[in-house]
Amino acid sequence: MSNHLKNITLRIWRQAGPAAKGNFETHVVDEITDEASFLEMLDILNDKLVTEGKEAVVFDHDCREGICGTCSLMIDGQAHGPQRGTATCQLHMRQFKSNDTITIEPWRASAFPIIKDLMVDRSAFDRIIESGGYITADTGGAPDANLIPISKIVADAAMDSAACIGCGACVAACPNGAANLFTGAKIAHLSRLPQGQAERYSRVEAMVETMDERFGSCTNHGECEAACPKEISIDVIALMNKDFRKAKFSNRKDLARK
Repeated sequence: MSNHLKNITLRIWRQAGPAAKGNFETHVVDEITDEASFLEMLDILNDKLVTEGKEAVVFDHDCREGICGTCSLMIDGQAHGPQRGTATCQLHMRQFKSNDTITIEPWRASAFPIIKDLMVDRSAFDRIIESGGYITADTGGAPDANLIPISKIVADAAMDSAACIGCGACVAACPNGAANLFTGAKIAHLSRLPQGQAERYSRVEAMVETMDERFGSCTNHGECEAACPKEISIDVIALMNKDFRKAKFSNRKDLARK
């Protein structure tokens, strides 16, 4: 495996605060190794800036293992960069050539206001999750793993949906700023399991309506699936829409009885 050193020019979005006017700054990182991750490269840049008495670039990061979703960046116009199925923290500098110029921006979505530099406020996602409420399940000791029989096909589909890390790449990539892939994934992983059936339709109704208050409408462009670092299928959107229609139809029948 190559371990070449390369020089990289960075065009980085800098913005002092939500109401401030932002602009691009150009910085050069010399002799960065192929094996450095993209975030390690930003760490090296920040060390250089601090040494020069300048303010470090603010960006979100936490686990650096592709699990938490906080490392979200728009890199050369692509959410999380050029490598498919990869979060920014899993992207390595071997994906770039020496003397490349890389443009780094925050998510560009009205539902994700910029806090500072490359950091955005994704609490709109939290509001969707909160509106979903809870599941009705017996409390007590942990049940045996095979107590509730679930077919492997269903379990695998539920796990695929649960892989969503809530990074927001789907919203950033969508021309409409829609959050249907995120919401669909969060709904689908419970809707496919026995434990999620009691509140299935009230959950989908509440979450979709909360989503619609804050995000744009889905028009099936498909960029969300292409940008998702966990490669979640847009099939979850179809399942969400199907359950939402059922929920609304059920509500009309209940109102008619009253």
